[in-house]
Amino acid sequence: MPSKRAALFEVGAVVVALGAMECGPNSVAPPIGGMPDATVPPAAEAGSDAAVDAVVPPADAALPPPGSFCALPGSVVSTGQGSFVIPGGDAAVPDISWMQLPPGFCAHYFATVKSVRQLRFAPSGELFAASPTTGTTGYGQGQGISGIVVLPDDDHDGNADANLAFVTSVPSIQGLMFSGGFFYYQDGTVVRRVPYQSGDRQPSGASQVVTDMSNWPQATEHWPRVFDQANDGTIYVTNGGSQSNTCLSTRPVLGGVFQLMGDGTTSVIAQGFRNPIALRCESGHDVCLAIELALDYSGNENGREKLVPVRAGDDWGFPCCATRDTPYTNVVYQDTGATPDCSGVATESDGFVIGHTPFGLDFETGRWPAPWTGRVFVTLHGVIGTLAGARVVAIALDGAGIPLPASEVDPTIGAPGNMMDFATGWDDGRQDHGRPAPVAFAPDGRMFLGNDNDGSVIWIAPTTLMP
Repeated sequence: MPSKRAALFEVGAVVVALGAMECGPNSVAPPIGGMPDATVPPAAEAGSDAAVDAVVPPADAALPPPGSFCALPGSVVSTGQGSFVIPGGDAAVPDISWMQLPPGFCAHYFATVKSVRQLRFAPSGELFAASPTTGTTGYGQGQGISGIVVLPDDDHDGNADANLAFVTSVPSIQGLMFSGGFFYYQDGTVVRRVPYQSGDRQPSGASQVVTDMSNWPQATEHWPRVFDQANDGTIYVTNGGSQSNTCLSTRPVLGGVFQLMGDGTTSVIAQGFRNPIALRCESGHDVCLAIELALDYSGNENGREKLVPVRAGDDWGFPCCATRDTPYTNVVYQDTGATPDCSGVATESDGFVIGHTPFGLDFETGRWPAPWTGRVFVTLHGVIGTLAGARVVAIALDGAGIPLPASEVDPTIGAPGNMMDFATGWDDGRQDHGRPAPVAFAPDGRMFLGNDNDGSVIWIAPTTLMP
């Protein structure tokens, strides 16, 4: 992808940036509305990202409505012909003007949490973030705090007031959840919880062990464990398998999704996962979705990453099968030598190119305009080394909350628009924007997005969204 070429100008108190719309090379459907290339005067050096001579501002470069989130200083507002920055923001915060959003949305820097890997909102509205230090695939040894921080914005200026340590001394931390007056969090193989009261900035009680899943084999590189609670009260917990798991006809359970019982025991719900990196349940529907990072380097063996519903009894194929009726190339049962039987593998409706690495997901709750309303938003971490495919996509849901069919692997699957690029720009060739990782929608309708490489946390909102 060519690097962004920008034209910056100031009109009154508004700084405006015009640039070409950049879409990911593996888009299934582009964002609604294009953005024409900026006019670059001849004096500008080819390929330069430096500011050039002023140009006439687009006619639709109007400020967001007063009182809206996007009217806050520092917001980067996208229009049909370019983008502009609301003046008055902190010049010291990271530049996010490279990010490409559909017209009618804005992005705003919120905080920096080193190695941020998970975001969850408390019932009282504060954002909690997991900041591990244990290394894992695609992440390396982090520089986090080995714990959890709470990021309040009590003055409502769109920026976190402080990074307040909530839980410390948990280097292997990713899963977070609020439920029933408790805050649940991962501590390696253990799920713990502390009492939570609205507005707590420190735990209001001692930590309790909810369950220890060390009885289930788990790859050391796939230690992240995530969990969520369905509408019916069921709590699901993930367990990672390994790239080196052996294909056996007996199909032992390794990577999977488990149900957490009231007595702290766990039972298998779905298996055949290599690395179920994310899990989130949808409010309003009894639907939970998981992201499966399948066999590395298997793109030429019919491999694909998957977004799948959590259903009792499903087998998603790993380490034997790429998908239903399709074993990985040259893989046989190691105990019998026979070709794997993949007829019982569940069929995914939504697939991604191996290495694009879908990482986080959350559900828009109905406050965004069409065509983005009510979709599940998925972050793609991108290919290590190139960041190819790094972006945020929005996938449409049916009336029951199940994702409509769409696939990067086979673009003929599903209707056009079932999967749409929403935020792009990470893979512009510069490799200096980090990688999108966790995502969470706030109760007020904003989407918060974490970057586990540079630690930035930003929020995105429609320009008309009011607090």
